Amino acid sequence: MTEPSGNAAIGVAVLGLGNVGSEVVRILREHARELEARVGAPVVLRGIAVRRIEGDRGVPAELLTTDADSLVTRADVDIVVEVIGGIEVPRKLILAALNSGKSVVTANKALLADYTGELAEAAENKSVDLYFEAAVAGAIPVIRPLTQSLAGDRVNKVAGIVNGTTNFILSAMDETGADYADTLAEAGRLGYAEADPTADVEGYDAAAKAAILASIAFHTRVTAADVYREGISKISSADLEAAKSLNCTVKLLSICERVNGADGSERISARVYPALVPLDHPLASVNGAFNAVVVEAEAAGRLMFYGQGAGGSPTASAVMGDLVMAARNRVHGGRGPRESKYADLKIAPIGEIPTRYYVNMQVADRAGVLSAVAAEFAKHDVSISTVRQEGMGNGAGLIVVTHLATDAALSETVAALGKLEFVTAVTSVLRLEGSSE
Repeated sequence: MTEPSGNAAIGVAVLGLGNVGSEVVRILREHARELEARVGAPVVLRGIAVRRIEGDRGVPAELLTTDADSLVTRADVDIVVEVIGGIEVPRKLILAALNSGKSVVTANKALLADYTGELAEAAENKSVDLYFEAAVAGAIPVIRPLTQSLAGDRVNKVAGIVNGTTNFILSAMDETGADYADTLAEAGRLGYAEADPTADVEGYDAAAKAAILASIAFHTRVTAADVYREGISKISSADLEAAKSLNCTVKLLSICERVNGADGSERISARVYPALVPLDHPLASVNGAFNAVVVEAEAAGRLMFYGQGAGGSPTASAVMGDLVMAARNRVHGGRGPRESKYADLKIAPIGEIPTRYYVNMQVADRAGVLSAVAAEFAKHDVSISTVRQEGMGNGAGLIVVTHLATDAALSETVAALGKLEFVTAVTSVLRLEGSSE
């Protein structure tokens, strides 16, 4: 690849040649002149680190190397793009790049959820950039609006659907009535679920993204361990049917918001769990593998970002946006946003967080059951909004929807219900988010 005259070329190293890496490399090679015009200098691909070199990888063989350690510290490399995934290997490589004065673009949410602070400090020490728009919600621009467009506003809440696999599964269950296991298998056949889907279906992926969003929105370091997490593996087709009867659907939500503690101090709640969402809420209509994030700020009000949250091309789009920003900064002497952690807010335990609840239980169909169940809710200071009974006999179903109650109070209530002789089982407990209450 020739280097046009003018400003010194910006050298780029790419770590990984999978779905995202291949698309980044394609864009770098096929749109070199457009990128040069946008950046103000040639953007030249210096090398691509891969685990092994074999066969035709669709790029000149001289660009490929298995020596990632040397590539990220080469003198002719200015920006390192990391799209290999994992934690320890990319952490080592990114730190080496930053400590060598290279700017870094990464899509690695698992790494950032635990090590943003360490990486940000390394970038600050060398006055280089660390960009990671692609780490949350693929092609959807969320990070940059939070760090730049809303930098002068006060963000109170960030909530959304940030995992395409779980959203595809729940949407399919809702549409077809199929159970979780069959829908997960179908998601795997269609390429929406990994061979080991644990990170997605148990909420780990969404929790990592929630940690990143909370850190940025509330100017506080939040790690994945700070995020309360539940997955979707226990959701049944009966839950989806019950949700429909309540004019709701079920979504795996990532919710980050400011809350007040019992002492009046401001805290952060960061949580991931499946929840009932009213059909008139914007997130209820986000189906399939799409993602959406709703931001609520004091001055800007409610903003919604929607689009493809994963995949090679969408994620590469976000990577390239960051790469162009980092390259422009190299050419013109600017810097991207630094880590902002001045607020240093505490994390509120899930037990203190008030939400509404849907409780589904199997009860004996006999006189006094409903009043006894209601009394148990009242005993734990949980107010009932609606009650619906279905069926007859020992297999009767009782669905209770509450008003706002803390997680701790609801947990105590459910434990007490399970001890009542006429309650056969508490089959499902889900939160209700996005209602007008």
